[in-house]
Amino acid sequence: MFSRRSIFAFASILVLPSLAQAAEVVNVYSYRQPELTNSLFAEFTRQTGIEVKSIFAENGLVERLEQEGRLSPADLLMTADVGRLVSAAGKGLAQAVDAPAIIDKIPANLRDAGNQWFGLTMRARVFYVSKKRVAQEKFSYEELTDAKWKGKICIRPGNHPYNLGLIAAMIAHKGEAETKIWLQGLKANLAVKPSGNDREQAKGVFSGECDIGIANTYYMGIMLSNEKDPAQKEWANSARIVFPSSDAMGTHVNISGMLLAKNAPHKDNAVKLMTFLASDEAQKIYAEGNFEYPVNPAVPASEIVQAWGSFTPDEINVVEVAKFEKAAAKLVDEVQFND
Repeated sequence: MFSRRSIFAFASILVLPSLAQAAEVVNVYSYRQPELTNSLFAEFTRQTGIEVKSIFAENGLVERLEQEGRLSPADLLMTADVGRLVSAAGKGLAQAVDAPAIIDKIPANLRDAGNQWFGLTMRARVFYVSKKRVAQEKFSYEELTDAKWKGKICIRPGNHPYNLGLIAAMIAHKGEAETKIWLQGLKANLAVKPSGNDREQAKGVFSGECDIGIANTYYMGIMLSNEKDPAQKEWANSARIVFPSSDAMGTHVNISGMLLAKNAPHKDNAVKLMTFLASDEAQKIYAEGNFEYPVNPAVPASEIVQAWGSFTPDEINVVEVAKFEKAAAKLVDEVQFND
C-alpha cells in the first residue's frame, strides 16, 4: 500500500515531464504574414528545440493583449509597423529586455530608448514608376502634388499603417498645416479612389491605370519571385523602383519589430527567440526571404534588393514618427482622402 508521500512522488514523476515539455514553447502574436516568419521560426526550433506557436491577425492583437491582461498566453508581439509597438508599450503591455546580444545589433533610432521594443527589418516607402511612360529619374514626396501627375498616382487607403507612417513622417518634418496641404494635393492627383494593397498599386501601373504607385520596397521582391502567380511578375516588371528624396527627410522608412509581453509566461524562451531574431543569421534569413532591409548594419540586403539601388533613409527616430500617427489619421479624415 502506497503512503501519501509515495503517491505524491509518483504523481510528480508523471506531471513534471509534461510541464517541462509545455515550457519548451514560445507563444507569438504576430501582425506579420506567416509566410514571412515561418522559416525563421522553423530554424529557431531546429536550433533550440523550443516550439513557436504563432497567431496571425491583420488587426486587433494589441487590443487582445490588453484585454487578456495577466492571463494572456502571449510571450512576444511582432508587428509590421512601429506604431503598434509604440502603442502597446504605451499601454503597459511590454517589458524591458536588457540583453546586449539584442541591443548591440539594433541601431538606437530603430529601438525603444527603454528597450521595450526593437526593430527587426526596414522597408522604404517608395514609388513604383512605369518603365514605359515615365522617364524622370528623381522624385520627392513633395512632388506628388505637381499638376503634371494629375490622374496618374495610385495608393492604398490613407489610413493603412504604411501610409500613416509616411504622413506622420511628413508632419514630424514639416508640421501639420503644411502636411495637410500636401495630402490634399496628393489626393487631387490620384487616378482612382485609394484601394487594395501595395501589390495592387503595381498592377495599376501595369494596366495603365496610373503611372506611379506608392508602395513598400519588399513587395517588389515578393512579386518578382512569385512562381505561383506569374501575373504578379508582369506587374513588377512593368515598373521600376524610385527612392524619393528631399532635403527635409530623404526616403521614409518604417520598421517591423518585436516586444516582450508584460506577462509573458515563457519569458526566457521569448528572450531566446528575440535574441535569435536580432542575430546575423536570422537577419540574413529575413533579408533573403522577405526582401526587406536588415536593421542589423552588419548584414547586407539580398542581391535583388541591392539591385534596386541605394538611398538615403530618413534618420529621424521612428518613435518621433509614431508620435504623429494619430494626427496623420486625423488629416486623412479631414481631407476625406479615401473618398
